[in-house]
Amino acid sequence: MPDLNPAFREPVIEVVRLPHAEGLPLPSYATDGAAGMDLLAAVAAPVTVPPGGRALVPTGLRIALPHGYELQVRPRSGLALKNGVMVPNSPGTIDEDYRGELGVIVLNGGDAPFVVERGMRIAQAVIAPVVRAAWREVAELPETVRGEGGFGSTGTGT
Repeated sequence: MPDLNPAFREPVIEVVRLPHAEGLPLPSYATDGAAGMDLLAAVAAPVTVPPGGRALVPTGLRIALPHGYELQVRPRSGLALKNGVMVPNSPGTIDEDYRGELGVIVLNGGDAPFVVERGMRIAQAVIAPVVRAAWREVAELPETVRGEGGFGSTGTGT
């Protein structure tokens, strides 16, 4: 079972590389201060995503996360700015008990076809602790200054 590295107390993620990911590097942090690791496209041939279209891009990786953690799949800002490519369910959540291949759903919000090539940095993976909650039904809620102010009603100046 995955565990924490006792030397650094960082989560250790067990990974199985599938055949179509052979030769591609594992996700890694680009800098010491980076929060996300790049996920690479493990496609055999280029995949063209038309404007307004979606595609599921394989990574060729299966993982086991430590208990109490999730992997969040997030868009890369450069792809969003330059090409309009997004992760529509952002952040996508990979639960600790999922054992299938990691895939990235991409949406081409740009006005030109977008081509996903093998090894392309297609999204970011952020490891985050999970806090679980319990629901408790009550008759009344504590009062706040905002009260029942609606969606978007803070900070509008009105």
